[in-house]
Amino acid sequence: MKGAFIAHDVAEYASAHTTPPDDLLASLAEETRRQTGDRSGMQIIPEQGVLLTMLVQLAGARRAVEVGTFTGYSSICVARGLPEDGRLLACDVSEEWTSIARRYWDKAGLTGKIELRLGPAADTLRALPEEELFDFAFIDADKPAYPVYYEEILRRLAPGGLITVDNTLQSGRIADPSAEGNVPAMRAFNDLVAADSRVTTVLLPFADGLTLIRKN
Repeated sequence: MKGAFIAHDVAEYASAHTTPPDDLLASLAEETRRQTGDRSGMQIIPEQGVLLTMLVQLAGARRAVEVGTFTGYSSICVARGLPEDGRLLACDVSEEWTSIARRYWDKAGLTGKIELRLGPAADTLRALPEEELFDFAFIDADKPAYPVYYEEILRRLAPGGLITVDNTLQSGRIADPSAEGNVPAMRAFNDLVAADSRVTTVLLPFADGLTLIRKN
C-alpha cells in the first residue's frame, strides 16, 4: 500500500484484509507496469479501487467525472459502482495511455458507461453547462491544477455530491515545510478545501492521502 507514513507491516495487513482485485484489474495493473515503466506508480492501488467503487455505491451516484484516467484502473472502479444507466465522463490528455484504458473498458463491458474526452481537463470542464451534472468525482491529475478542477467540478456537483482527491499527503512530505516538487501546490489546495464553507471534508491517511469532500 502506498504511503511512507504507514508502517509497512500495517499496510500489508490492511491489504490482506481488503477485497482483492479481480482478474481483469490485476491484468490491467500488470500491463500498466509493462507499458509505462516508472510511470506505473501513477495508477491507484487496489485498495483505492475497492474504496472508489464502494463510495460510488454508498453515494447512490448516477453521474460521475474523473480527471486523470491514465490506463483506466480508477475509471473501471468508478463505473462499476454506477447503476446500469449511470455515466462516467473521463478526462485525460494522453491518447497513448487511454488506448489501454479503452481496451479494458471493453473487456469489462463498460464502454457504454464511459465517455472519454481527450484534452486539457480544465478546458473540458469549463465547456460543460453550469448546472448539476455530477454526483461523484475523482481527481488524480497534475497537482498544481487541482484548485481549477475542484472549482469547476464543485459548481456542477449536486448538493450532497462527493469529490474524492488523490495524493493529498504526498508520501507524508506534506507536513515538511522544506519539501519541494508538488508539495507546496498540494498544501495550498488542502488549505483551500479546509477553509471552504461550501463543503465538509476529511483528509484520510490512506494510500498517498485521499481527501473526501461532500458538497453541503
